[in-house]
Amino acid sequence: MKVLLVDDHPLILSALQTVIQGLGDHVTVVGVGSARAARETLQADSDFDLVLLDLQLGDADGFDLLVEFRAAYPALPVVVVSASDRASDVIRSIDQGAMGFVPKRASNDTLFEALHMVMSGGIYVPPMNIGAENGFTRPDSRNDLNVVSREAAGSEFQKQPSLASLGLTPRQTDVLALLLQGNPNKLIARELGLSVETVKDHVAAVLRALGVSSRTQAVLAVSQMSQKHGGFSTWRSSTSR
Repeated sequence: MKVLLVDDHPLILSALQTVIQGLGDHVTVVGVGSARAARETLQADSDFDLVLLDLQLGDADGFDLLVEFRAAYPALPVVVVSASDRASDVIRSIDQGAMGFVPKRASNDTLFEALHMVMSGGIYVPPMNIGAENGFTRPDSRNDLNVVSREAAGSEFQKQPSLASLGLTPRQTDVLALLLQGNPNKLIARELGLSVETVKDHVAAVLRALGVSSRTQAVLAVSQMSQKHGGFSTWRSSTSR
């Protein structure tokens, strides 16, 4: 596994490199300290399996860089690793295509769990109930995923028991997988050989099944279901056709 780590704090960059390298000898970590260096690294060699991106960079806005990378390298998953744990930043990161969000205060085990989930095709967001058993604590609970879901629009997805119980058709499952990758309807239609109108109908059906009203809510819903009931691969559409 080849990982690009983007963080402009030298001590944090070094620490994260050491931690990620601890996953095993099969892991190669390339650390860079700026958006410019990240762009140059990917332009020279785009054969990375994962990008870990800090939101606070000296030469660029992390959200802008996230959007840029998702557009230029759509098959390359990006996980935000940020000092922020604000619900609004979690929502915005997922909405702009991040496959995960890990607060820097998280434990090594939590980071490993997030990376494993993303590399398995899932999406990682902070657990719904954050406490010592999940590897890190907060002085108040206002920033846990209950708040994230409410700010996303207060859907009822937390009451859904599992993805398997939703009754999605195989094609709806394919559409959901591509939707979770951040693909717009036109790209989903092209990937699956469907009309845009048909994709819109499938997306609407998926959102209804999840009990949500937006793509961001769908990502959060599926992430929570996956953490509770087992992973859902966002890449399954590439193998199910």
